[in-house]
Amino acid sequence: MTGTDQPVVALVGSAGGLEAVGRVLSGLREGFGAHVVVLIHQAPDRESELVKLLSRGSVLPVSPAEHGARLPTGRVTVAPPGKHVLITPGDRIALIASGAAPPSRPSADLLLTSLATAAGSRAIAVVLSGGGHDGATGATAIHVCGGTVVASDVASSESPSMPLATIQRDDAIDHIVALDDVADLLTALISGP
Repeated sequence: MTGTDQPVVALVGSAGGLEAVGRVLSGLREGFGAHVVVLIHQAPDRESELVKLLSRGSVLPVSPAEHGARLPTGRVTVAPPGKHVLITPGDRIALIASGAAPPSRPSADLLLTSLATAAGSRAIAVVLSGGGHDGATGATAIHVCGGTVVASDVASSESPSMPLATIQRDDAIDHIVALDDVADLLTALISGP
């Protein structure tokens, strides 16, 4: 598979999300055959260190999202502060200003909902540690559009509210796994039967 035939994995989180995403990325190997988008809630007015921090433990190259860019296969694209990330047809990135007030910034629901409509069955949502319920509605959209929904289990989530909100949508969840098993599950999902 090449270009827009590739699966698109979205790793979303908030409180405890940096460590959770870092652990998932450290388990992905070179040649991982999917686009990877990372979204962690962050203050919109602060400079982000996420790219640098996530690069330390990832064999996959990590870079910030750029408006209009096509998602690169086998690379990690990170949502910047102060911007919501949308995925458009053709696996392109659209960045829109998030503003200073809630909803969560950047919004996991907006990312996942746009990914659902752009990628359909190629979309894989992974809801990791975080407070609140951002991501649950977007994960449901992924499921409705034929994609796959994964959540880290409550026991392995530093802040379990986000994954729990997704898990509680019984009709939308495909896999509930321990945090340290997420990378292996993603590798299996990407590799196919």
